Amino acid sequence: MKTYRSYLHIFLVTGLLGFGACKTNINTPTPSRGTADFTRYISVGNSLTAGYADNGLYLEGQLNSYPSIIAAQMQKVGGGTFTQPLFSSAQADGSGHLILTGFNADGTPKTQQVAATAVRDQITIPGFGNVILFTKYTGDINNYGVPGIKLQQITYAPYGNLNGYFERLLPGNSPTNTTTYLDFVTAKPYTFFTDWLGNNDALLYATSGGAGDVLTDKAQFSQLYNYSIGQLTKSGQKGAVATIPDVTAVPYFNTVTVGAILAAVQKANPAAKALVINALNADGSHSPRVATAADLIVLTFPTSMIGQPVNTPVGPLPYGLTPYTPIDDKYVLDQGEVAMTQDYVNSYNATIKAAASAKGLAVFDAYAFLNNVKANGLVVDGVNLSSAYISGGIFSLDGVHLTPRGYAVVANEFIKAINKQYNASIPLANVSSYRGVKFP
Repeated sequence: MKTYRSYLHIFLVTGLLGFGACKTNINTPTPSRGTADFTRYISVGNSLTAGYADNGLYLEGQLNSYPSIIAAQMQKVGGGTFTQPLFSSAQADGSGHLILTGFNADGTPKTQQVAATAVRDQITIPGFGNVILFTKYTGDINNYGVPGIKLQQITYAPYGNLNGYFERLLPGNSPTNTTTYLDFVTAKPYTFFTDWLGNNDALLYATSGGAGDVLTDKAQFSQLYNYSIGQLTKSGQKGAVATIPDVTAVPYFNTVTVGAILAAVQKANPAAKALVINALNADGSHSPRVATAADLIVLTFPTSMIGQPVNTPVGPLPYGLTPYTPIDDKYVLDQGEVAMTQDYVNSYNATIKAAASAKGLAVFDAYAFLNNVKANGLVVDGVNLSSAYISGGIFSLDGVHLTPRGYAVVANEFIKAINKQYNASIPLANVSSYRGVKFP
């Protein structure tokens, strides 16, 4: 269960009648760019940077990306035009996405997948698999967010053929592209950048339950991150970077719990004693054990599977309730996998902070910020926010990416870091003017 904290802000204005009026002076800083130059601002990163939301990239999410919100505020201190590779209004649903259609009797949400409208083709790359290709974008780009990209892929020349989101930005067609992501984003002059690369180097492992991806080697991450920062700042550009969030801070891993699943199962089957998972061993192998509260069930786990009969060598047995029928690895980030992911994320973040310090860049510590939101909630512009799924207002329906309101919160945290580092006074965005989860 989540603990929801309510906050009461009381503003007291006292007047002295008969003795004149007292004036309350509020010192509002004059908007200023400080020592930074926002003439051409670019954003570098993955799905979060692109405005991905509700398990898809679509027009509304793009329009409310955190870089676009930052850029709008930068324009108040002399920032230039910020152009995004938007889907057209005729293809507004982009790659497809989830919508909330209602709630079940037990309070669990019902979602529906909206079909993609911007797919132009699907091809098969030998040795890799199928790649969905989207409608090509041509024109200026300031937002270089590419959903799915890992830091280890930013210098990989064939990557423009393996990721449809990147392929749509390139002039060539798959499988003939050879431009690396890092070369692509630095090809045109720019004066300022934000960089939120590195999330997928941990997140894709975590969201697969440790079964469908691998954590990027720490030394490789360090080498590539330092190289990328060197390239982004090679002409003296200034910028801001963000750390990688703790995977346990997002609803994808803290909404469906072991205890809640077991309690529901026991209503129908009081004999059910425990859930069983395949857990990571010290030698890297997996073996069945009883699940604990420290094991994280992913948001997409179909809870109706628990207790369903599964054929085994010893006969039909209930899924998830015996050592012969443990919950599949892809649905659980177990305690050992959580600890390993956090260890890698801590290493990645040490690299990010050190690289930023060496170049005098601003740092938005997303790891610390989101953990604090999870623990304490947040009040911004009179709006109560939390890391709770749907009701929290920050995270979208996929439990990982953000709502427009969540992206506005992140934009403001970047702006605060930029203001502090460069003695600027970029005004903050009004978070209350952006929506949370859209209800039916």
